[in-house]
Amino acid sequence: MDLKYGILVVSDSVYSGEKEDVSGRLAKSIIEDKGYTVNKYTIIPNDYKLILHKVLDLVKECDVVIVIGGTGPSPRDISIDVIEKISWRTLPGFGEIFRYLTFKRQGFKAIYSRAGLYIVDKSAVIVTPGSPDAVKIALEIVLESIDHVIEEIRRLKGIHRKV
Repeated sequence: MDLKYGILVVSDSVYSGEKEDVSGRLAKSIIEDKGYTVNKYTIIPNDYKLILHKVLDLVKECDVVIVIGGTGPSPRDISIDVIEKISWRTLPGFGEIFRYLTFKRQGFKAIYSRAGLYIVDKSAVIVTPGSPDAVKIALEIVLESIDHVIEEIRRLKGIHRKV
């Protein structure tokens, strides 16, 4: 299936130039190595309205949106909170498997991740922690099965959002 991907890196330090964007570039490389197209690649700070508007823009153009950053317990980790508000479906298996694989590799710190997979309009939105290891784990899961999820979402007629 020919899927279009969008990558949204949410990080104050990457946005300001304090840190280099390792995880976003890694995600782009992994996705393209699998033969998919990355249509959009954006870096923004941890700002509720920016995240909201950027994700809503990305789902208009992309089948799959990878949001990198904003899944931890910090007050600045708000990506997951924004996505939960605008999604009409949560697929909890992704987060469960993500935390299990993270636990196997890194131990109990896996419980602090709120990684998740959501459906926003007609797109899958995956929210993953910002570390390169987390991005690898998330994409390992997603790229194995995302075609089926998108096929199911495409059965939807019109725009669908929570009411």
